[in-house]
Amino acid sequence: MNRADLTKRPAQVAAMFDEVAAHYDRTNAVLSMGNATLWRVATTRAVNPKPGERILDIAAGTGTSSAALARTGAHIVAADFSAGMIEVGRTRHADNPNIEFVQADATALPFADGEFDAVTSSFGLRNVVLPQKALAEFYRVTKPGGRIVICEFSTPPVTPVRVGYFAYLNHVMPAVVRLASSNAEAYDYLGESIEAWPVQATLSGWLRDAGYDEVAYRNLTLGIVALHRGIKPTAQLETTEPAATETVS
Repeated sequence: MNRADLTKRPAQVAAMFDEVAAHYDRTNAVLSMGNATLWRVATTRAVNPKPGERILDIAAGTGTSSAALARTGAHIVAADFSAGMIEVGRTRHADNPNIEFVQADATALPFADGEFDAVTSSFGLRNVVLPQKALAEFYRVTKPGGRIVICEFSTPPVTPVRVGYFAYLNHVMPAVVRLASSNAEAYDYLGESIEAWPVQATLSGWLRDAGYDEVAYRNLTLGIVALHRGIKPTAQLETTEPAATETVS
């Protein structure tokens, strides 16, 4: 069994996801107690895909998030580092002409500057060994005026919720995973990576450092997940407008 650790070596992470690809979506639904669907709906609304737009879905896995985005008629490039995830996704969505699967490294994207109207990633940035480098790449491939939406596990701001959530990660989730996943050890990494991930304000700072304006986040499910967003400035705004102040909504 392959199990990644917090060094997040790319080959190790990819091998782990290759092994869990076949039952990945089912396991996520169980572990999230059904909230995964609600988080996907919120992310899709935040991206606000429009017919004819070209949208990059990073760490798209088997394409579940990409399929939700593609329903509007946008063309979705579903990119993932795991060949196993891509293989399952291509098979599962073979009849959807609006989804294109590409194996890609988030820190060295094989796309042109300003190629996408929007870039989004759901629960993938946390698995990248150099997340700030990945955000710089997301910025590079986004069109001026384009948008970014990041949905990621986060830190509940209320202490009792935070304590209860981390207790779930450390004690309840491992027992559930043994019943739901073909590689229970891989999900030990899930809990570790969530606890080690920075708080919401830190990720907002990374987005601003990458160059995005109008950076804001919204907590979902009491802050277990946070939905981050930003806009890539146009050339005119980059030279004439001050950086936006962070807001939370």
